[in-house]
Amino acid sequence: MHRLLNYNVLIDDFVRHLTITPVNELLPSGDYYSTGIYKIHEGNVGMGQVVFDLETDDWEYDGYGELTHKQVEDIAAFIRKHRYDGDNEE
Repeated sequence: MHRLLNYNVLIDDFVRHLTITPVNELLPSGDYYSTGIYKIHEGNVGMGQVVFDLETDDWEYDGYGELTHKQVEDIAAFIRKHRYDGDNEE
């Protein structure tokens, strides 16, 4: 996945708009390599990142803030769903 994803989450009874940014590396060949790292932002505020193990597909979240474990679990599932198809729909 090379494009940004938009994700809406309900926090404290308000819908919050998050942006999920894939971290890709440019290879010498000019191709991009997906690192399995996805940064989460709300506006200009970073909320951490979800990191997928590329071999096992397990994930970790190093973030902080207002997201619960369940919300991060849902975000990870959303990323997993769109990781290969590049779709930007919820």
